Amino acid sequence: MQKITPCLWFDSNCEEAINFYTGIFPNSKINSIKRHSNDVQLGPTPDMAGKILTAIFELDGYAFQALDGGPYFKLNPSISFMVNFDPSRDPQARQNLDALWAKLEEGGTALMPLQEYPFSKRYGWIQDRFGVSWQLILTDPAGEPRPSIIPSLLFVGDVCGKAEEALNYYASVFPNSKIGTVAHYPAGMEPDKEGSAMFAEAALGGEWIVAMDSAHGHDFSFSEAVSFSVECADQAEVDYYWEKLTIGGNESECGWLKDRYGVSWQVVPKQVWTLMHDPDVEKSNRAMFALLQMQKLDIAKLQAAYNGE
Repeated sequence: MQKITPCLWFDSNCEEAINFYTGIFPNSKINSIKRHSNDVQLGPTPDMAGKILTAIFELDGYAFQALDGGPYFKLNPSISFMVNFDPSRDPQARQNLDALWAKLEEGGTALMPLQEYPFSKRYGWIQDRFGVSWQLILTDPAGEPRPSIIPSLLFVGDVCGKAEEALNYYASVFPNSKIGTVAHYPAGMEPDKEGSAMFAEAALGGEWIVAMDSAHGHDFSFSEAVSFSVECADQAEVDYYWEKLTIGGNESECGWLKDRYGVSWQVVPKQVWTLMHDPDVEKSNRAMFALLQMQKLDIAKLQAAYNGE
């Protein structure tokens, strides 16, 4: 599994959404689903029973998590997903881009129309009917290869101008990271400030992420609707990432936190997925109830709860 996995928060339509995505992206599948139980202690609202508590799925080999969390957070374009169509790897790249766009467009809203731009012969930005935002781009076949799906963070409002700083910080937190292409706004592109990040990318432990600044007026910002789950091998890793990512940010419940830029993360030991998705519902629910009482996750306490100790 990826070290860093995006997690999508849905309002009761998670199952419909992930079935839709795995049906339109190639090489896709749903790996596992755990549902809200009838025990109201294990869900945010009593009417969530049977809805998805956690799901793991893959789109073109890239892993996502998803959940039904209720109406508390709304998906928005502050975090979108770039989908790269590379003609050097796929002779039908443009046709496949257009076909995916047509599917995402059903009930969705185009944020930037599908057309030619100075940076790409074919590009469009769309928010689908479930609220998830996608940037579809025909990449330069002469450029350095990139994964088919890359998360993209848009720094707006109070954090506008901090995109490059954030990528450098994340690269310092995750071992074996590097900064890739960085392009700055030139003069004359007001309201965007000269020198801020028009496009920047980094490989965090080998997993690519994009960041951009936008000084235009936006009615959205980073929220828990899209978070990033960091899989940790042991308690030492949990402690390390929790400490680093909460500097200047805020701790929350259930292993969630917000960093200094307002981006939400989940710091999760790998054992959690085994405990949460155990077919023995009584054991998995005991572990889940223990998790709900924690901020930073404690592996020993989760295991003890699972064991009924």
